[in-house]
Amino acid sequence: MPEQPVPRSTPDRITVRGITAHAHHGVYDWERERGQTFAVDVVLELDTAPAAAGDDLEKTVNYAELSQGLHAILVGEPVDLLETLAQRLADACLANPLVDAVEITVHKPDAELGVPFDDVTVAIRRTKDPLLPTTRELAAGPGSGPRSETGRDLP
Repeated sequence: MPEQPVPRSTPDRITVRGITAHAHHGVYDWERERGQTFAVDVVLELDTAPAAAGDDLEKTVNYAELSQGLHAILVGEPVDLLETLAQRLADACLANPLVDAVEITVHKPDAELGVPFDDVTVAIRRTKDPLLPTTRELAAGPGSGPRSETGRDLP
């Protein structure tokens, strides 16, 4: 029987920091009219071993394409809350079948707080639905072993 890969206790991570744009998010009229600078940091969790083994970009996340997609969301339809923006960005990342989890930090350094400050951030972490296949299961492909009723590999 072929040896099954041992799951890693610490996931691999791809990080992109400082995707920046002038956008119109916020609850105040002046924020919607004038806009301001927003920045996004993203940390993806996925198994990079299949990509590394074959030096194959198709088996990992293309972070240039990811960054362009996140930038489009950042400058897209305005929302009131950073929390909403962070969720939209996380959903876009999790739509990639190779991404198992994501951490998004949205920065709003020019917010009006009435006091001196450096930055306002909202950070969220989201994971893929546990009933969906993991990166390792996708890499193994169909028919790689017995499966439960939910479609997960059995030991």
